[in-house]
Amino acid sequence: MLIARDRVKPLVWLPACHRHLDLSDPGGYTVLADRYAAAVRALGLQPVLFPLAAAEDVQALLPLVDGVLLTGSPSNVDAAHFGASALPTDLLDPRRDALTMRLVRDALGQGVPLFGVCRGLQEMNVALGGSLHQTVHEQPGLMDHREPDDPDLAVQFAERHEVLLTPGSAFAGWAGGTRAVVNSLHGQGIARLGNGLVAEALAPDGLVEGVRVESATAFAYGVQWHPEWRHEQHPFYDNTLRAFAQACRAHCEARGQS
Repeated sequence: MLIARDRVKPLVWLPACHRHLDLSDPGGYTVLADRYAAAVRALGLQPVLFPLAAAEDVQALLPLVDGVLLTGSPSNVDAAHFGASALPTDLLDPRRDALTMRLVRDALGQGVPLFGVCRGLQEMNVALGGSLHQTVHEQPGLMDHREPDDPDLAVQFAERHEVLLTPGSAFAGWAGGTRAVVNSLHGQGIARLGNGLVAEALAPDGLVEGVRVESATAFAYGVQWHPEWRHEQHPFYDNTLRAFAQACRAHCEARGQS
């Protein structure tokens, strides 16, 4: 049965992470943190997963969706993707790396709205030829951007530091000014900016925390903080997500008319 496009919510692809949650099951698990899917649903969009999707599947799957949200994750982008070596302490996710390196470039090339959060920002940067600090807190002049060692998520995701936003940028518009306070839960961070990325949000220590893709034909932004966390209580977070949702709706309408 065919379903009318005007009755379908815009679909947002959230690439999954891969874990060995059960030591007795060597096959592993495909996982997604609920808070990302919940934020997408709260904005009137439908989150979708494509379990075990690989880079070679992007060409077939990307035309089915109206946006891509690259989520955060406990895992790090493998430093091999930017010419370095992974640290012994790194939690890696090679399946996700392989998928998102292709997905970033194809989403930009096909004008599919793209939003990267935390690891997702780092994936955008590396996919476009940039590099990362593997341990931001060990870099001279940079702060410790990791979350506090506290089991309470409200403490982990509490606002930590200001970001300085480029005047006239979309970020400044979403924040209602050139300064905002954000949470901070990351060990890696942008070192060399990827090709075509414009830094429009900086931490007080100068670390790039928000970017846009200069040549993008649709919404294409990345942030180092987590706007999905209780976004309805934080106008800056909420406005950012709503801008992404609006872009996804526009893409959905255009697909329905094609």
